[in-house]
Amino acid sequence: MTGTAAPAPQPRRARGAAESLASIVLAFESIIAFLGGLVIYGLKALPEPIEPWWGIVAGSVVAVLMILTGRFVRYPWGIALGWALQVVVALGAIFVPAFALVALIFGGMYGYATIKGAQLDRRNAQLAANTPDEASTANGD
Repeated sequence: MTGTAAPAPQPRRARGAAESLASIVLAFESIIAFLGGLVIYGLKALPEPIEPWWGIVAGSVVAVLMILTGRFVRYPWGIALGWALQVVVALGAIFVPAFALVALIFGGMYGYATIKGAQLDRRNAQLAANTPDEASTANGD
């Protein structure tokens, strides 16, 4: 062994509540998107000139995009891309009406994650900015 020490690992970047919650919702929804592509394939729900295996391709592409978008929800455009993917899932109801329920559930969860998460982030930033005397009365007591 040499006498040199290994460099210390860099600390992880702090993630806010909105980023964490939105990426979790998108990760779980990516599984549903892939399984939805399999449903489109199995039901042969695409119009006649389109081969059914395109359902698997579409589901896989949407699933991968959701996972990648989860890495970028720290930026405003990442949140917007997540909303665009929610619209894509809702448009899947054209082929399989059950996707409307999926879009409603996951769209609601994504909306809650982004709105409430941003609210929690603002509150945490405000609490961190307060002095210790102010922080003890921050809850309204």
